[in-house]
Amino acid sequence: MKLLVFGAVQDKAMNPWPLFALLGLCSAFGPSKQEEEDYEDVPINKTWVLSPKVYESDVTLILNKLLQGYDNKLRPDIGVRPTVIETAVYVNSIGPVDPINMEYTIDIFFAQTWYDSRLKFNSSMKLLMLNSNMVGKIWIPDTFFRNSRKSDAHWITTPNRLLRLWSNGRVMYTLRLTINAECYLKLHNFPMDEHSCPLEFSSYGYPKNEIMYRWQRRAVEVADQRYWRLYQFAFVGLRNTSDVAHTQSGEYVIMTIFFDLSRRMGYFTIQTYIPCSMIVVLSWVSFWINKDAVPARTSLGITTVLTMTTLSTISRKSLPKVSYVTAMDLFVSVCFIFTFAALMEYGTLHYFTSNRQTKKAKANSNTQQKASSMVNIRPGTSLLQMNNIMPYHEEDDYAYECLDGKDCTSFFCCFDDCRSGAWRENRMHVRVSKIDSYSRIFFPTAFGLFNLVYWIGYLYL
Repeated sequence: MKLLVFGAVQDKAMNPWPLFALLGLCSAFGPSKQEEEDYEDVPINKTWVLSPKVYESDVTLILNKLLQGYDNKLRPDIGVRPTVIETAVYVNSIGPVDPINMEYTIDIFFAQTWYDSRLKFNSSMKLLMLNSNMVGKIWIPDTFFRNSRKSDAHWITTPNRLLRLWSNGRVMYTLRLTINAECYLKLHNFPMDEHSCPLEFSSYGYPKNEIMYRWQRRAVEVADQRYWRLYQFAFVGLRNTSDVAHTQSGEYVIMTIFFDLSRRMGYFTIQTYIPCSMIVVLSWVSFWINKDAVPARTSLGITTVLTMTTLSTISRKSLPKVSYVTAMDLFVSVCFIFTFAALMEYGTLHYFTSNRQTKKAKANSNTQQKASSMVNIRPGTSLLQMNNIMPYHEEDDYAYECLDGKDCTSFFCCFDDCRSGAWRENRMHVRVSKIDSYSRIFFPTAFGLFNLVYWIGYLYL
């Protein structure tokens, strides 16, 4: 391009102005020398121009400076003042509650906050959000759960731990735990019982003059209760307290959360209360069966008693083997007594009625033997004459006893019954029928009053 322009300038005949225009056009479209140098210096990756300044190197320098000479075996402010640990608990779920082993399962997020003057730093960043890799490099409180039988920390997919570090030295450490904690159930009012299941934690090695625990403002929070596996229980509420335990190694601050639970009655009403009541009512059917139907009444009574025994055994399977009487034991025992009493009522009546009939049969047989013996001894005496003599005295005896009661419509009817002895059997049948009639009224009334008192006691006590 330069040679072309130079040759055109040397040509005198040629007009120079078009040449200057052509040179300006080439300079406009062609790259300048400065641009070529800048283009060679600019790197291919230009992402650093569009992104903000990265503080990774600053954070690394801060952490390295903080951990330089840091001893994680010593608590903050050792020998100066006790370390104050502020605690908070977020309850993710509760349940199930195991009454046999007297324990319950709880899933929580446990948070602890304290100040460590050795971790103060000066930077434009006021908060450092760190993962679990930093936890083992600084001092952590030795908090443990006192009434825990088994505790599991969650490690999938990574350890469920969180660490926050503020510029003023404040440290927050949280982790997720699943704990099987002890809960001693008092089952005197079972299944109408209410319990307060505790969750206790404290320091394992630092006494009160070394570490002080304190609740935060919003100490305990709970998640949505619809997904809790309480089953037989209903969550009533919670409360948190703090106390001091005196031991041989010193005084320790104990933080406790009480979870108030109330047992639901639906399961036990369907499985125990209604069947027991129906069995008792079924035992009363024997009062309407004929008293002479011995196999029917006996089999019905024995069946109801055995069924009540089975129900009482089944109701005890969902409970620990406690030595005291529970409310359900009282109800089942009373139901068993009613069914057993219905069977014994008929057994007693049948015993007395059969005993009288046996005595009557023996008396008749003895009378016939005496009559036949007298006929054999005095063959010359007429049978009519003996019949007129011997029964005469018996008629006087029977007549006097029968007429004294006067349980007959007319005198002659009563006299005939006295001669045959049928009045005794009639009077016994009347008494048995009256006792059966009274039992039909007494048993339902007594059982109804017992149920009334039982449920009133449940509602008000």
